[in-house]
Amino acid sequence: MLPKSISFANNGLNFYNSPTLISTSKQVETTEVLIIGAGAAGLMCAATAGYRGKQVTVVDMGKKPGRKILISGGGRCNFTNENATPDNYLCQNPHFVKSALGRYSAQDFIELVERHGLNYHHKTLGQLFCDDSAQDLVDILLTECEWAGVQLELRSEVTSVCKNDNGFFVTTTSKSYQCETLVVASGGLTMPKLGATPIGYKIAEQFGLNVLPTTAALVPFTLHDHDKERFDGLSGISIATTVTSENKVTFRENILFTHRGLSGPAILQISSFWQAGQAVTINLLPDSPIETLINDWRNSCAQKSLKNMLCTVLPKRFIEAMVSQHEIIDKAINQISKSEVQALSEYLHKWQIKPNGTEGYRTAEVTLGGVDTDELSSKTYESKKVENLYFIGEVIDVTGWLGGYNFQACWSQGVACGQAV
Repeated sequence: MLPKSISFANNGLNFYNSPTLISTSKQVETTEVLIIGAGAAGLMCAATAGYRGKQVTVVDMGKKPGRKILISGGGRCNFTNENATPDNYLCQNPHFVKSALGRYSAQDFIELVERHGLNYHHKTLGQLFCDDSAQDLVDILLTECEWAGVQLELRSEVTSVCKNDNGFFVTTTSKSYQCETLVVASGGLTMPKLGATPIGYKIAEQFGLNVLPTTAALVPFTLHDHDKERFDGLSGISIATTVTSENKVTFRENILFTHRGLSGPAILQISSFWQAGQAVTINLLPDSPIETLINDWRNSCAQKSLKNMLCTVLPKRFIEAMVSQHEIIDKAINQISKSEVQALSEYLHKWQIKPNGTEGYRTAEVTLGGVDTDELSSKTYESKKVENLYFIGEVIDVTGWLGGYNFQACWSQGVACGQAV
């Protein structure tokens, strides 16, 4: 008798026990390894397992494989980071990521793409991007899968999963599969227009695994109405800053004013450490203490206005807006008092903003939280509760910083799992 199963049609949670309710009218295929999700982790796992002689099938509900790869990095995909270490990841168990990253590093993936002749370039902070198109990277993964004998089935939405004596019975909208091993690489909740669904979390819960609360991460902030009014007209302005969360995590990158709120690399980074109701502290002049600047200006241009001099170190539109709102004084440099200098320093170096929220999964890069890593082997990614059931990629509680770290986690996890299945 088949054990309890769960139907995922229309994201439902309809449990049933009778095997007669599982569709048998569709064609049934047998495969050793079935992978749900043709993203970065799923394709990497598929190729790795296929090269070991495993019969591998990958199913994905989308029209194209690697959809998130294709749109990332402005279509050029920041596919790894040369500096990736376990310290660049958020996870309830900070030691969990060490094994996979240690066995398959950024350099290992760089060597793979170089063997395929991928043209890429370096950006700041160890980030690597495709020169031409992210499609080049997807083509490499698909070539690896083809060479490894992997079968890829697109437009195949999983509608039910159950465990039986022979492994797992998985029904999709096109076929049903009997497999010995099931790998869930279905991604998180980010970018729902690409087809993101909670199916991976539901499969985990079905088999008794703990799923940690999820939220959007690496995501722009939205602002309260009064702050939107303050910053109206500043959209497009970028400032080099350091941004600090209330739990004292700091990132040094640019912020970007948008028509909705604040974005830019520093904001995306700090969003992973922000909680509703908290403020973030922004140093608008991280390399130039305003006290030092004013002392220099007193000696060189004491008659000039503070506003005009601030416009030489910060965007003019920003300074003019802050002056018009009386956030910043406008006097001649030689008329500024010591207390006014201190107040200006407090404002520019400890500028506080309390976001209203984030733009959510619609624009987020990744999902924070997910399948609890305490439920998984850090070496193989196999469930500790259910034999031959694996979880990899964004569906699990491993979230990297902005800058190629999340893709590197997918490559490393895909290899670790592919070597184990």
